[in-house]
Amino acid sequence: MGKIEYNAIGIIHSGFTDKKNTPIQGVFEKTAKGTVEIFPEYAEGLKDIIDFSHIILIYHFHLSNGFSLISTPFLEDVEHGIFSIRHFNRPNPIGLSVVKLDKVVGNVLDISEVDILDGTPLLDIKPLVPLFDNRPNAKGGWVEKSAIDLNRGKPGKHRNE
Repeated sequence: MGKIEYNAIGIIHSGFTDKKNTPIQGVFEKTAKGTVEIFPEYAEGLKDIIDFSHIILIYHFHLSNGFSLISTPFLEDVEHGIFSIRHFNRPNPIGLSVVKLDKVVGNVLDISEVDILDGTPLLDIKPLVPLFDNRPNAKGGWVEKSAIDLNRGKPGKHRNE
């Protein structure tokens, strides 16, 4: 297969400029705000998006520095395969975040529950549709088994302590 190329359709803006201070998942930072600036040539595609409470942002991890097939997630101190974690150093540095859509003004989306660095190039937006995106019997893999305080998104007390 040959080279695959995508063009950004917009830019994600947030108050996060450092990877270390960015929430690991937006669900843990309900008040984290940001905006999504859609480039004018794509603005027409925002028609009816305001009818959704949450959207899925697909973006390019523009500050990723290479990749490793084995890595340690931010929630744990145990290594896992890169495809079983959401770390940014991936073979294809593509990110995915679910954010709350608060308002649409022209080509700008006001969002909350943000876990994305300022200036991140946006590749696509998909509406979160509970009927399609929820699997009642889904399993959470190592996340369910680790000692994570899921209410805060921080490592909890490890089992061996």
